[in-house]
Amino acid sequence: MPDYTAQKIHQTLEVNGDLTKSVWQSATWSHRFVDMVTAAPGLYDTRTAVLWNDTHLYVAFRAEEPFLEAQLTQRDSTIFLENDLELLIDGGDCYYELEVNARNTIYEVFFIWRDAYQPGGRFDVPLFDVHHPQTLTFAGNFDRHDQTFWYGTHPRGVRWAFLNYDLPGLQTAVQLDGTLNDHTDIDRGWSLEIAIPWQSLTWLAGGRSLPPQRGDIWKMFLGRFQKIPVSGTVANQAMVLTPHGVYDTHQPERWSKIVFED
Repeated sequence: MPDYTAQKIHQTLEVNGDLTKSVWQSATWSHRFVDMVTAAPGLYDTRTAVLWNDTHLYVAFRAEEPFLEAQLTQRDSTIFLENDLELLIDGGDCYYELEVNARNTIYEVFFIWRDAYQPGGRFDVPLFDVHHPQTLTFAGNFDRHDQTFWYGTHPRGVRWAFLNYDLPGLQTAVQLDGTLNDHTDIDRGWSLEIAIPWQSLTWLAGGRSLPPQRGDIWKMFLGRFQKIPVSGTVANQAMVLTPHGVYDTHQPERWSKIVFED
């Protein structure tokens, strides 16, 4: 069974982070995000909605946050070190990661499973040059220790991570309901709006129809990472649409199943 049904619309959206637009008001919003490991309700209310038309995929997030904070402003900074919202899209032998903070600073990576990257294969193109200085190997979250340092714990092993990848036509925008980096008041939170051209997802489609056909299912990670100050220390909670049972984002087989319907 799908975890969420994305409704088709027949208009093009202006991406400005404003989720009071009638099309988002009429969308089906998800349940409150849950802890990625335990499935308990997330500390802060976080919800998502997904829409689509013949040209674009649209994703929106609403995030409750009493103390809005974001410092990083340079594109492809390590946004996951701050509070962020995240969208990952599975392509079977590859997947795409997008992270955005409350300043609308973005971080993108394109991952290709090493066992799928073959000389002369479909990924053996200049765009995915494994010798590029911003191409690294990646074993998975929290896997690089002891005997799993090199290969991680995922059955497929290592991924190539292309940090220099930029998704063509990507649009993101945020709106804040509060004051950024001012903890003398209580904020309400922030919203994020994303638009992705379907034709930019050719590598992820793997031969699937673009745009999707009615009833097609794509796997996506829709989540949030939040730093929570506790008695002089900082804890982190991962809040997601669909729980994983483990604290590792990079488990595509555990991501949410999004079905596309009219």
